[in-house]
Amino acid sequence: MDFELKGEYIEMNKLLKITYLVGTGGEANIRIAEGEVEYNGQVDTRKRLKVRKGERVVFQETEINVI
Repeated sequence: MDFELKGEYIEMNKLLKITYLVGTGGEANIRIAEGEVEYNGQVDTRKRLKVRKGERVVFQETEINVI
């Protein structure tokens, strides 16, 4: 799926929530901390990682391309 970024960046936990891949920000934080999220091809456990245009996030086989 493509996510159109409005602004300079979005934090990883907010991205998962705004794309409806998790129900709450707390759930997003847990999933990220448990290593369930890939950022540009590698597992990343930073909850507030700044995701910018051109980057890719994968969560539960769903790929998010930030445009």
